[in-house]
Amino acid sequence: MEDKNWTVRIHITEDGDDTRAEAVLTTQGTPQDPSTVTGRGVAHRNPIDRPIPEIGDELAASRALEDLAIRLHDIASDDIVELAGPVDQRGSRAWETP
Repeated sequence: MEDKNWTVRIHITEDGDDTRAEAVLTTQGTPQDPSTVTGRGVAHRNPIDRPIPEIGDELAASRALEDLAIRLHDIASDDIVELAGPVDQRGSRAWETP
């Protein structure tokens, strides 16, 4: 089995009290067409809180990673339904009714 390297890049932007993050997972795919999945997260500072940008970055990034994980899980679930599972000798999936 070959080793695989997947990369997640997180891009964070701030606009006043709002922080947005995008977490982009790039899988190996092919060099010409790598596969990517993107998760997004937002944080908003409460006006009564002290302005500490790192907290907004952390919250937005964690929410983007959580969204990315959900999206990746959905992709895997769809692949399981479409591609995986036992196949009987006639070529149909064993759990399908005849």
